[in-house]
Amino acid sequence: MRTATLRSFALACFASAALLTTGCNRNNDVTPSDDITTAEDRTDDNSETAMSSEAMQMAGPTDPQTQGSPNLIGDADFRARFGSCASRSYDFATKTLTIDFGTTNCLCADGRYRRGKILVRFTTDVNRRTAGAVVTRENYFVNDNQHTATRTFTDTGLGSFTVDVTNASIIRANGGGTHSWTANWTFTRTAGYGTPQVSDDVYSVTGSATGTNRKNVGYTATIQSPLIKRADCPKYFVQGTIGVTNTNSKTMTLDYGTGTCDNVATVTVNGHTRTIQLR
Repeated sequence: MRTATLRSFALACFASAALLTTGCNRNNDVTPSDDITTAEDRTDDNSETAMSSEAMQMAGPTDPQTQGSPNLIGDADFRARFGSCASRSYDFATKTLTIDFGTTNCLCADGRYRRGKILVRFTTDVNRRTAGAVVTRENYFVNDNQHTATRTFTDTGLGSFTVDVTNASIIRANGGGTHSWTANWTFTRTAGYGTPQVSDDVYSVTGSATGTNRKNVGYTATIQSPLIKRADCPKYFVQGTIGVTNTNSKTMTLDYGTGTCDNVATVTVNGHTRTIQLR
């Protein structure tokens, strides 16, 4: 049960890590700077959602509900992914995994410096046979920018689940502003449930995020047509559109295409459309 659930959650997080992760060019007149800032701020959030996924999927015990259950990955693999200065511990009484990067900056495999703690509290509802996790941060910084958020992953059955993000903010160093937001995403599995392999999994993603970017411009990002995430194309969505509206009345639409697995998407701003490459 846990393996299937974590498989689903992991793909969800990597999918959400693609939300609004674009290779926009600041020097291109088609995309206003407010939209660039919002897209960049959303990208920073999404990279940490992916980190939450890996903490939940890789770092903890094989079965959080069984005392003494071995870790999913060994210490060498753990340090290779989370950094040589990172450590982990599991409190069975509270079902909480702690990943501690220490009090000084720790260089991680993704090239970012982290300090502080990631806390993963595994949850389960025995009567409903569902599982999930609540992921939080404690005195946690990435490249000296402080991150706060509560990400709640909830299994809704048949391989589908929700991700709710609350109390989220990124406080940038040196007075660089604060990005704050909430988000709700629903991942509905449309193929691959009940099979042992991951490669045939397909999800339809809906939801929205609302926040204020680091330049104090409010925005709403809404999935206009469901985003399609295939496990055989782990880095990118293959279909669907997202609309981003800023409080200054500027609107951007990001279109992932019609099903091809590639890093190409289109951005439309004020009636002007251009092709971009996704990161």
